[in-house]
Amino acid sequence: MNRSTEKLIIGPRIRRLRQSLGLTQTKMAQDLEISASYLNLIERNQRAVSAKVLLKIAETYELDMSELAGQSDQHLVGELFEAVRDPLFRDMPVSKSEAEDLVSASPNAARVMLKLYRRHRDLAKQASTLTSDSSGAGQAEQPTEAVEAVRQFLQRERNFFPELDAAAEDLSEELNLKNNPTFATLTDRLKEHHFTRVRVLSIREMPKMLRYHDRHDRRIDLSELLRASGRMFQLAFQIGMLEQRELIDRLVSSARLADRNAQWLCRTSLANYFAAALLMPYGRFLAEAKQTRYDVELLSHRFGTSFEQTAHRLTTLQKPDARGVPFFFIRIDIAGNVTKRFSTGKFQFSQFGGTCPLWNIHEAFLTPGRIVKQVIQMPDDTSYLSIAKMVSRTDGTYNNPEQKFSVALGCDIAHADQLTYGDGYNFDVLKPTPVGVNCYLCDRANCLQRAHAPLNKSLNFDERARSMSLFRFNDDSDA
Repeated sequence: MNRSTEKLIIGPRIRRLRQSLGLTQTKMAQDLEISASYLNLIERNQRAVSAKVLLKIAETYELDMSELAGQSDQHLVGELFEAVRDPLFRDMPVSKSEAEDLVSASPNAARVMLKLYRRHRDLAKQASTLTSDSSGAGQAEQPTEAVEAVRQFLQRERNFFPELDAAAEDLSEELNLKNNPTFATLTDRLKEHHFTRVRVLSIREMPKMLRYHDRHDRRIDLSELLRASGRMFQLAFQIGMLEQRELIDRLVSSARLADRNAQWLCRTSLANYFAAALLMPYGRFLAEAKQTRYDVELLSHRFGTSFEQTAHRLTTLQKPDARGVPFFFIRIDIAGNVTKRFSTGKFQFSQFGGTCPLWNIHEAFLTPGRIVKQVIQMPDDTSYLSIAKMVSRTDGTYNNPEQKFSVALGCDIAHADQLTYGDGYNFDVLKPTPVGVNCYLCDRANCLQRAHAPLNKSLNFDERARSMSLFRFNDDSDA
């Protein structure tokens, strides 16, 4: 299997670290057992950081090496590069390497630019739909901004919250969920510790809700449409909200979300994190994941969780001394809208638009109940092993059909040998399927599935010829 290597040119990051610690170049050089002149060259990006020096920095200053190496900045680079490809900046082309330089030199400046761009985009959308209403409505943060703000917070934290994991693991051991029936045990916990009873009601009694917590009547109602995994998850969520509210609120506060809706969404996301950690406690889940070679369906059987819950939990295994494979996760609806996404590696998701139609996440809708797998290659030449499966959140009825989604889980092919899904591939000779982030951001010509022209290209229609793709474009407008 081919494994790419990268030189680490992270001088500005090293300089910011040194300054945040209040160290001179001489003092840091002494700590790292290198010369001050060598450190000076590193900070000015005239020398790459060797693995030995990087490891020494991580050990000396007790840092996460992946953070120091800038792995988390890859998402920021992708988002910034996506923004500058907007036709608004067509006369000021910015290359991918320039975006990387800006993020490396000043990640906060890059985030400021992104925030301004998003605000511009939302205001443009708002202006296009405004009527004569002068009530001032719409001046509050837009719903898309609230969702994106929470996503950015989760991404900054790499979707890993060790305090919630520790609390959930302790409670799981206290309740002996490994051996006791989960639903009954969680029901007893709510009854004995919170004097709250649990009821499962018919769709006639709960026509529009899956869970409702009546705090005054000390009652939790669950819809009969919820599967066993969903019922357990909802009870675990409610236990998290009741028993870990102080911790969750502290984490929400650390996110510095100004909008109330964003705060509520963040609180819900963190309670969901606790619920997953309670049902799939970190240590036991990681051990089982490695033992099963990340077989999502087998893990679902062992922990009584759904395919989606299990796949999403796999993205949270980021404990520095006990990491899992760095997965990406995405969920789309049948129209291709992205409803959930997260990546612990370098995989780039688009902030706007859907996904590439060549990616088999769409094919999963055609094969319900089956996992489809595929090796894909992004425009930056990184390749990933991806699996996808159609899932539904609840059981449906004749008058209320189930909601159908497709969930994809994947990782860099460098980790594929750790997955049962990687068996049977010869990655040294395999030709991955070339996919893009989405049509708007993909420069690949002659794609049979292209639905839109690239944002950063000038169209070039020719009535005399019909190419493989309807959209022909010039190559002289590369951003």
